[in-house]
Amino acid sequence: MFVYLALITDAFSRKIIAYNVGENLEAIGCMKALRSALKSLPKGKYPIHHSDRGSQYCCHDYIKILQHRNLLVSMTEENHCYENSKAERVNGILKYEYHLRNTFKNLKDAKKAIKQAIYLYNNCRPHMALGYAFPSIVHEQQCA
Repeated sequence: MFVYLALITDAFSRKIIAYNVGENLEAIGCMKALRSALKSLPKGKYPIHHSDRGSQYCCHDYIKILQHRNLLVSMTEENHCYENSKAERVNGILKYEYHLRNTFKNLKDAKKAIKQAIYLYNNCRPHMALGYAFPSIVHEQQCA
């Protein structure tokens, strides 16, 4: 089974804040991940939301959620993946180091593998760019 993974990642700590697994690339999956991330956003914090120009991130409903929370919206230039290198790196780590590019038997197995991979990525994988710290620790310190 092929699934789509929507991620909300903190650019500073590289922690995956929220995610949604879906059977299609419709905006609803991305909006679920966004709403989940916004629930954990500390009061008085207004981060910049950066994404590529995928239709799911450009749609009126997604932008409306961001504007309702007074968040600035940043998007890459069209077809310019280098402006989204942190997101591409996270995607690559999940696909290749945690084997999420594999085909799964069903949605339940995919969700289980994704949940485990994200836990390991956030809590057990040191990042060179973070001085070999874990994203969850850096994020916690940043939000304290």
